[in-house]
Amino acid sequence: MTTEKPSNLPVLVAGGGIGGLAAALALVRQGFQVMVFEQAPEIGEIGAGIQLGPNAFHAFDALGIGEKTRNRAVYTDYMVMHDAIDEYQVGKIETGEMFRQRFGNPYAVIHRVDIHQSLLEGAVETARVQFFTNTRIEKVEQDEATHIVTAIDQNGKRWTGQALIGADGGKSVVRKQYVNDLPRVTGHVVYRAVVEKSEFPEDLRWNAASLWAGPKCHLVHYPLRGGEQYNIVVTFHSRQQEEWGVTDGSKAEVESYFQDICPKARQLIELPKTWRRWATADREPIGTWVFGRATILGDAAHPTTQYMAQGACMALEDAVTLGEALRVHNNDWDKALELYQRSRVARTARIVLSGREMGRLYHAAGVERLVRNQLWKGRSQERFYDAMEWLYGWNVNNCLAQD
Repeated sequence: MTTEKPSNLPVLVAGGGIGGLAAALALVRQGFQVMVFEQAPEIGEIGAGIQLGPNAFHAFDALGIGEKTRNRAVYTDYMVMHDAIDEYQVGKIETGEMFRQRFGNPYAVIHRVDIHQSLLEGAVETARVQFFTNTRIEKVEQDEATHIVTAIDQNGKRWTGQALIGADGGKSVVRKQYVNDLPRVTGHVVYRAVVEKSEFPEDLRWNAASLWAGPKCHLVHYPLRGGEQYNIVVTFHSRQQEEWGVTDGSKAEVESYFQDICPKARQLIELPKTWRRWATADREPIGTWVFGRATILGDAAHPTTQYMAQGACMALEDAVTLGEALRVHNNDWDKALELYQRSRVARTARIVLSGREMGRLYHAAGVERLVRNQLWKGRSQERFYDAMEWLYGWNVNNCLAQD
């Protein structure tokens, strides 16, 4: 048992992904020393492109890495949805100057690795974050008398801190210990790939986040890394029983699910040389994220489907909100964690539940498809922006729940 005062101990962060590094940055800005534990051999990120709403850029600014991230992002001119059967334009949202004026920040697309790199650089520059790789936190113990938290790794080594942040992903060990709920496997499979600009069809080289909505399937594409690469994501309802996880995919499987879509969209699935296959899941939203001096953040707290394009954005918001809750309560953990939870539960649950509904909308078939295609007919840009205000209007000044 350590004899140190809790206030002299570091904050422990389980997970070195986007949420974990964002949490580390937020904590350092409140004066804490931080230890980040990552089970992989190195601090890094996998995956492909993701979309960033204005709320993500508000979070980057609050974490002190706004410029780093802006320099690595690609700024889109619009978001657009087409019907994948007949190419009908279902809706188009302009993300240029009018959008930026409304929400105070841009809409952009970026490679996950580039976000992670910005966060990592920011954390390293503080000289207040220690990183431990090949270290998987498997159990948390707490001493109620001293408020000291102990994290135990896969080798039995014990790490002590004044609090623990479980940012250990959708299959979070911290969540399993305290909540132990089952994931909800969706049956939706996502294939992701990145291709070079030279191989990408000229008639699809739009500076946009583009979605083709088909029956029980959809396709997404957008530019990355200055337009030198393109991200491709295809999603379909699997015919087989799926288990949550990532495997190598096959082109033959993808092709079998996209027989009925138009040639313009179909050419997307002819492009990648290798595919990674994600069988997706989310979890039912929960109202309790705080367990003594331990809490959860990001996918550990609210794993969601990809349909709202907000998974990473919500993790960034979580981190900023945790930092702000600590600031307003002068680093009183009990008060801050209660405020953090109260500020985040409903908003992130709305993302999870909205994601399920958006997936249904994208994958509409039959008469539902016809209804979907008429939903936004004639809608002005201002009305689109009004509908997005709840999502993109978030920032550091309004992130805390009001008493």
